[in-house]
Amino acid sequence: MASALVRLNSIPKHNLSAITPVIANQIRGNTTQPPKATPPPPQPGTPPAQTKTKFGGLADQDRIFTNLYGKHDWRLKGAQKRGDWYKTKEILLKGPEWIQNEVKTSGLRGRGGAGFPTGMKWSFMNKPSDGRPRYLVVNADEGEPGTCKDRDIMRHDPHKLIEGCLIAGRAMGACAAYIYIRGEFYNEASATQVAINEAYQAGLIGKNACGSGYDFDVYIQRGAGAYICGEETALIESIEGKQGKPRLKPPFPADVGVFGCPTTVNNVETIAVAPTICRRGGAWFASFGRTRNSGTKLFNISGHVNNPCTVEEEMSIPLKELIEKHAGGVRGGWDNLLGIIPGGSSTPVIPKKVCEEAIMDFDGLIAVQTSLGTAAIIVMDKSTDIIKAISRLIMFYKHESCGQCTPCREGIGWMNKIMHRFVTGNAEPAEIDMLWEISKQIEGHTICALADGAAWPVQGLIRHFRPEIEARMKKYAEMANK
Repeated sequence: MASALVRLNSIPKHNLSAITPVIANQIRGNTTQPPKATPPPPQPGTPPAQTKTKFGGLADQDRIFTNLYGKHDWRLKGAQKRGDWYKTKEILLKGPEWIQNEVKTSGLRGRGGAGFPTGMKWSFMNKPSDGRPRYLVVNADEGEPGTCKDRDIMRHDPHKLIEGCLIAGRAMGACAAYIYIRGEFYNEASATQVAINEAYQAGLIGKNACGSGYDFDVYIQRGAGAYICGEETALIESIEGKQGKPRLKPPFPADVGVFGCPTTVNNVETIAVAPTICRRGGAWFASFGRTRNSGTKLFNISGHVNNPCTVEEEMSIPLKELIEKHAGGVRGGWDNLLGIIPGGSSTPVIPKKVCEEAIMDFDGLIAVQTSLGTAAIIVMDKSTDIIKAISRLIMFYKHESCGQCTPCREGIGWMNKIMHRFVTGNAEPAEIDMLWEISKQIEGHTICALADGAAWPVQGLIRHFRPEIEARMKKYAEMANK
C-alpha cells in the first residue's frame, strides 16, 4: 500500500488528468465527490413509479365505463357522444409497437383472474409471420359465481368492447376477433351483435377499418354454459367445435391457438379499457393504484350488504372502505361481518379481522393468503353457515369439472363427500387435516386451474374457521351419545 502511494505522489500535477477523477481529487486534497450521473430515462413501455400512498375515491372524469348502469343510450350514437370511437384511426395508424408500449406503460394486468401483464401477453404475438392468420379471442364466458362485471359491459357499453377488439387486434396483427359469450347471456349477446352490426355499417370494422387500411372482423361465438370453458384453452377447443377440455401447454395459444393459429385470449374488461388507455395515455392509467397493481377496476359487491352493486373504483382501495362507500356497508353493521370472499368463489375466504386491513389489489390480497381473482366480493354476515356455504361451492366445482385430470375428477369428489359430513358434524376432528392434505394434493397437479379454485375455498375455511368445524363435530357427537 505504501509503495502505491509513493508511485501516486511521484506523478506530476499536470498529468493528473490521466488518472481517474476520484484518485486525482484525493491527491489534490479535494474530498468533494464528482457529480453523480443522471439515471437513464425509463425504457419505453415501463410504468412510471407510483408516489401516492392513499387510494380510492375515483373521480367521475376518470371513469372508463360511463354507462355501467345502462342509464344512457348504448347504441353507436350514444357511445360516440361518450367518447367511444374518437380518433380511433389515429391510434391504429400509430402501429402495433406504439399500442403495445402504451399498454405496457399503463401496467394493465389481466382482469379475468390470472393478472398476467397484458402488454407482455400481446407482445408474444409480435413475431415474423409464417403465413398463418392471427386471432384475438375475447373471454366473455364469465361463469365464476359472484362475478357479474363483463355482462354489464356487453349489455350497456358494447362499443367499448368492439373498439377494444380492433385496437388489440391491431397491436397483435390479428385479422379477426372471436367473442366467446356465455350461453345464458342472451341479452348481452344480442346487444353485442347489434353493436357489431352498427360498427360494420359505419365502416369502423371490416375492410379498411376506420379508414386505416387495416382489415379486421369481429364474430360472436355462443357457449353452452360450461364453467370449464372459461379456461383459455378449453374455450379455444369449444370454438373449434370440440369438447371444452383444457389443452396441455406448451404449445401455448400464442403459438398454436384457435384453428392451429397464433391466438391471444383476453378478458372482456381487459380489452374494453384498451381504447381509453391509448387515448389518455398509459401513464394516466398507471397513476391509479399501487405499483404493479395499476389502473381502475370493476368490483362486484354481493351478499349481505345494504346495496349490492358493480362499481368502478381505483385499484388498491381498502376493502372496508370499498364496501362502506359503495355498497352501503355490511347488513347489520361492520361488527356483524363474519367473512368475505374477495375475488369470486374460487378465492379463499378471509375473516373480519383480516378484512379490516385488506387492500383490493393483486399483491395486497396475496399478502393475506387470498387472491383478487375477478374482484367479485361476496360478503357474509354472522347469519351465514360458513361450512355449508363452502360445501355448496365445492359441489359446484365437482359438477363443473371436465374430468380430464385424475386429481380433479376424483379429489374434488372426495372433498365434496367430506364437506357434506362437515355440514352436519358427522365426522372426526382428524378428518380436518385429511381434507387439508387432499386439497394440497389437488392444488397445482392438474392441467388447468379449476382444481386450484376448488381447493382454495376449503383451505380458507380450515385456515380461519377450524374452531367452528370442530365445535359442530363436538355438538353432533354429544347429540349422538344421548
